[in-house]
Amino acid sequence: MSTTKIFHAAGLDAGSAWTRCVVFELDGDRLRFRGYGEAPSQGWTKGRIADLNAVSACMESALRAAEEDAGVSLESVVVGVGGNVRGANVRGLRDLGRLRAVEQKDINRAIERALHVKLPEDRMILQVFPQDFLVDGHPGHRDPRKMVAGQIEANVHLATTITREHEILIAAVNQAHVAVEETVFEAQAACYAAVKPDERSEGFAVLNIGAQSLELVVYYGEAVHLACSLPVSADHFTRDVAKGLKLSLEDAASLKHEFGSARAGSTPANSWVEASVREDREVPRRTLNQILEARAEELFELVRRELAHVGMEGALIGGLFLAGGGSRLDGMCDVAEETLRCRARIALPADIQDWPEEIFDPAWTTAAGLAMYSAKLKSQQELQKQSAGIFGRF
Repeated sequence: MSTTKIFHAAGLDAGSAWTRCVVFELDGDRLRFRGYGEAPSQGWTKGRIADLNAVSACMESALRAAEEDAGVSLESVVVGVGGNVRGANVRGLRDLGRLRAVEQKDINRAIERALHVKLPEDRMILQVFPQDFLVDGHPGHRDPRKMVAGQIEANVHLATTITREHEILIAAVNQAHVAVEETVFEAQAACYAAVKPDERSEGFAVLNIGAQSLELVVYYGEAVHLACSLPVSADHFTRDVAKGLKLSLEDAASLKHEFGSARAGSTPANSWVEASVREDREVPRRTLNQILEARAEELFELVRRELAHVGMEGALIGGLFLAGGGSRLDGMCDVAEETLRCRARIALPADIQDWPEEIFDPAWTTAAGLAMYSAKLKSQQELQKQSAGIFGRF
């Protein structure tokens, strides 16, 4: 009688405000939440690691808290990457030599040839997203296996990042005494956790709004059409409030979280709020929200332009999903819907057994997706081992 092996999968979301870790248990095909940990982040500047030791110490704190909560010891994690990601569409041609059935190895070689693209010296490929295939010049085939053809061409979207920063991130994780299984674009990880399969039939996008970074991934069905970082983040909202109302960054952040909204129109004109706990001063709440609304409109206008560049403006039938701590600002979905003319909603971890209510929050969606990605990798590795074992006995 065979017994199912139980694995533990972990995702590490190293944000510039908070470092979060989620642990899952994988029992066969069942995925169950086991524990989580978090720590305030230090050592980041404008979405980049400025102090490796400080970042690593925060990672270690979050990892140890997650291990204690889950009652397990972690050896490896899947880590999120954001901040400096660019996307590009490339093609790879595979000539089969004669008419015959397309095999998996033909698909692999077409994709490999698409990767023979010259990148800037300081950049590397982060992830490869196959889109579709042309079979003998006919486009739109998602899976051409077993089709009879003489030539196939792969359309692929490449997500690239800065090599040096990627190396520093991995070094920080290793210094926290765990190995890196894989690095994954943060917006794609959030998509993995929040967007259900039945919501992927049409165009949709996921926007991950972090403290110092903003990541966008755009899908049509299962195909990625765009993966990129944008030059606006949650900290820009805070800095706008600090500048506009002449406050410290600390007071501006507190005011934004407690009283802020990205919709100023519904704020009463006679509503005033206390600006600081250290001085007797009040500011008009509508002025606060007008500042936040202006920045939100700019953010979603940037998203609209990116959608237009890849021919997806007006095509988000499945809507926009907002993840990350910055998405919690009241009114963000309203501004997104007005600017992009599509449905917008908060991206929350979906269909995860025993997921706790206290972290049912868009700030945890990316960490959940990274842990799910780790579980997928471990499941695939176990299937490969089992296959090798079966063939090895013959």
